[in-house]
Amino acid sequence: MNKLDAQRQKEIQQAEELLFAGPQALGFAKGLFQGHFVSDWVMPYPRIPAAQQIELDETLTELRQFLDEHLDPAEIDRQADIPREVIDGLGRVGVLGMTAPKEYGGRGFSQMANCKVLEEIGRRCASTSVFVNAHHSIGIRALLLFGTHEQKQRWLPKLSSGEQLGSFALTEKEAGSDAANVQMQAHPSEDGSHFILNGEKRYITNAAIAHELTVMARTPVPGSDKTAITAFLVTPDMPGFEILEARMPKMGIRGTATGRFALHDVKVPKENILGTMGKGLKVALTVLDFGRTTFGACCTGAAKTCLELAVQHANTRKQFNKTLGNFELVKKKIARIAADAYAMEAMTTVTASLIDRGLEDYMIETAMLKVFTTERLWECINDVFQIYGGSAYFVDLSLERMMRDARINQIGEGANEVLTSFIALVGMRGPGMEFKEIYDTMMKPSRDRMSKAWAAGKNRLGATICVPDVPVRSDELRGHARQLGRLIWRFNVAVNRALITYREPILDMQLVQERIANAAMDLFASTCVLSRLDSEIQFARRNGDAAPPDHSAADLFLRQSFRRIRGFLGALTDNDDKAVLAAAKSSLAKPPS
Repeated sequence: MNKLDAQRQKEIQQAEELLFAGPQALGFAKGLFQGHFVSDWVMPYPRIPAAQQIELDETLTELRQFLDEHLDPAEIDRQADIPREVIDGLGRVGVLGMTAPKEYGGRGFSQMANCKVLEEIGRRCASTSVFVNAHHSIGIRALLLFGTHEQKQRWLPKLSSGEQLGSFALTEKEAGSDAANVQMQAHPSEDGSHFILNGEKRYITNAAIAHELTVMARTPVPGSDKTAITAFLVTPDMPGFEILEARMPKMGIRGTATGRFALHDVKVPKENILGTMGKGLKVALTVLDFGRTTFGACCTGAAKTCLELAVQHANTRKQFNKTLGNFELVKKKIARIAADAYAMEAMTTVTASLIDRGLEDYMIETAMLKVFTTERLWECINDVFQIYGGSAYFVDLSLERMMRDARINQIGEGANEVLTSFIALVGMRGPGMEFKEIYDTMMKPSRDRMSKAWAAGKNRLGATICVPDVPVRSDELRGHARQLGRLIWRFNVAVNRALITYREPILDMQLVQERIANAAMDLFASTCVLSRLDSEIQFARRNGDAAPPDHSAADLFLRQSFRRIRGFLGALTDNDDKAVLAAAKSSLAKPPS
């Protein structure tokens, strides 16, 4: 292993240790990479407790009425502003403090319930859903997770009501998806009472309208010349806080106040450190896990709107003496939107439940959810856009706005390409370390190594010869369950083969990583769909429903997902990678014309 590869492995290991202290139970996604089906993470399909469901239903009714009366997405887009009366109304309904404990003025809702609220907003206005996400899911979430009791008492009541607004400031010129590359500096004062912050942040949602910002900055590590990232609670009234650009003009989500600000010798009291000194990266990465979950909810809501719009137009628009819904190529698009919307909702619910259950190591699942739902929503919008034809291109319909708004999703909160490689590399680390144990023992046998290598060999061999069982309760789903189990087995074999074939160079082989990650994402999506479908069938039977529920969208998704997985795995050995890289190399070497 060369120095670069060793450093990469060390960074991955440090990231996991940073987030998860102590031994971790094998989670669902990491289990896939080891050939296991960790059923208790995904089955039975999670449900919101009855008491909270009643409260959630009441909240959704109130929210829908408020949004119907006061939210005008087209006007928000035109004016590039979310009116204060909308923000105040969201605060009154409880949206801005949905998961905050009641003792701090919040609603005390679970993440699953919160996702249903964000889905409802996402159905209507992307700007408003991003605003809420920035304020609640990543803004005050850091305070909820890492704040002291005193910090929560001071900030949360006004943030939960919407009287004050929150923001999360990570991104800089050199720090985006590369969260560890923050350059803003924070030096302690001589008496140790405060820190002096200097630097600039950009692309920060709510920057110019926030009353509290969670700011990431580099602090010295005592006793060394190194620095580490620390999270600070900063307020705009601190001397030296300067808004450089209150509202950066942009292509979509125009209603959000995306800004750029600088800190010039801003004195921040040490009491405003959020979490542990030097552990700000843990704050950032943990908060982004929550944000990616509600990201999935917002995309699910928008996908459902796409389905409604597509069906409405297909049933009313006539061409060649037929409504569009009679044409198979239109039916194909509508079926795909319906299948994807079903899967997106299932994935969001399952992922949110992992948070609600107090599990820790769900970073791959949230990354999968973010990549999968944002890519699927883009396809959904493209399909409904095509169904509407030329009329979709004009601003009197909502589709051109939806398309502009949706494009940021594949970039925000971690670019999809970065997260795709992350999914593959972190997922493969488990089996990769087992193969390394075996290889090292073969090269340098020792008594201590033999037992570890034996255990690793048993794990790899066991996963290679055993097809995992996918437990479903409904007889009609056993065929799908067997196919899924077989595909998980094939996936594990493919991962093993890739690790043995490429060894350390796989750390830089992003085309291979992409196929492995895409297969893993579809395996996770299919599992969530199967779990949801199984639950719906069982629920209908318990209620004595005479007519079986309509499974067509879920069935279609499973069929198409299984086909995609087989394609991803097949392309690991049958591909045009050399030609792709050669063509790119040739183009990159040419001087600009």
